[in-house]
Amino acid sequence: MAHMLFQPLELPCGTVLKNRIAKSAMSDSLGDGYGNPTGAQIRLYERWAEGGIAVSIIGEVQGNPNYAEKPGNLLLDPNSDKAEFEKLARRGATNGAKLWLQLGHAGAMAHPPISTPKGPSALDLSGLTCAALTAREIEDLPGEFARTAALAKSLGFGGVQIHAAHGFLLSQFLSPLFNRRGDAYGGSLENRMRLLLDVIEEVRNAVGPGFPVALKLNSSDQLQGGFEESESLKVMSALDQTSIDLIDISGGTYFPGAKSASDSAGGGPYFLDFAKRARTLTTKPLMLTGGFKTLEQAGNAVSDGYVDVVGLARALVLVPDLANHWQRGTAATPDFPRFVSPPEGGVTAWYTMRLTGIGEDREATQSQDLETAIRDYEARDMQRIGLWNSRRGA
Repeated sequence: MAHMLFQPLELPCGTVLKNRIAKSAMSDSLGDGYGNPTGAQIRLYERWAEGGIAVSIIGEVQGNPNYAEKPGNLLLDPNSDKAEFEKLARRGATNGAKLWLQLGHAGAMAHPPISTPKGPSALDLSGLTCAALTAREIEDLPGEFARTAALAKSLGFGGVQIHAAHGFLLSQFLSPLFNRRGDAYGGSLENRMRLLLDVIEEVRNAVGPGFPVALKLNSSDQLQGGFEESESLKVMSALDQTSIDLIDISGGTYFPGAKSASDSAGGGPYFLDFAKRARTLTTKPLMLTGGFKTLEQAGNAVSDGYVDVVGLARALVLVPDLANHWQRGTAATPDFPRFVSPPEGGVTAWYTMRLTGIGEDREATQSQDLETAIRDYEARDMQRIGLWNSRRGA
């Protein structure tokens, strides 16, 4: 099993991943508040590269300051600190690793203190209020994604991932819960996936044939009345006709009050059964993110042929050099913490603050207290709100 995990993988674009272990996208919240990388963030991705992974994906990199998920996101546009982004690209690609940016747009889920929430349709729900994007705004979106991707390539990043999962913008267009439009972008699944396919085409045109373009897709929203597995499988079939290099399967949404898949107490990969079905519908390389905790689970998923890449997130927060340990056979299972009745978002805050400790090379002495992590996480966001708004001219 370990042998299979450490075989190289050639993507359709020609890029070769040195093994089958990826650090999947997380919102690390380590930007400086203006959208630029910090020293801790650069060191974090350098440590993961040193730790043996094939590729790291930086979550929620915004191309537009008006639809951000959090004030700790990166913002890549012509006004960005290009020298710091180039440093991040260079140091995050040490030891033969690749560093990709996830192209983010929170849409209806944009953080109100720093954003202007807009989604496919206007919504006024408990904890979620947004306006509807106009047809012209929708038509402009593929170009926005493409410009961010082209800028990422020019600064030395090794690839991009289009984010169409977890309830963010492109996922919202796929979901009947968010998308109640009556025009060419709503109604039938063919219409609801139109924007996604347009974004893929524009991004590919912007970066050329030899640059990796991946996609993160929900297996389902895991919400009644939302994007269902049967629909996701049809999207998979459509993606087989595109230039996508890697499809990262995940699931769930950050819809207010919804349970996060990553907070599940399950003992294995969350979406493996879906990946087995998806494998029959596409020739594209598949990555599976969510629930991998052991070498055996990861190795079986690849050796059985269901997926080509295993995406790890929280496991690599606990053991940043886990891939090296697995390759040497010196570690088995990270010691995942257990929290009693954590508040909504509390577990995410704990892991996010641990990322800060790793980036500052002090995780061994970092506080393990949940309340402290939540307090520090919220205080840091509050400090950055004013900085982000000054950048966007609000």
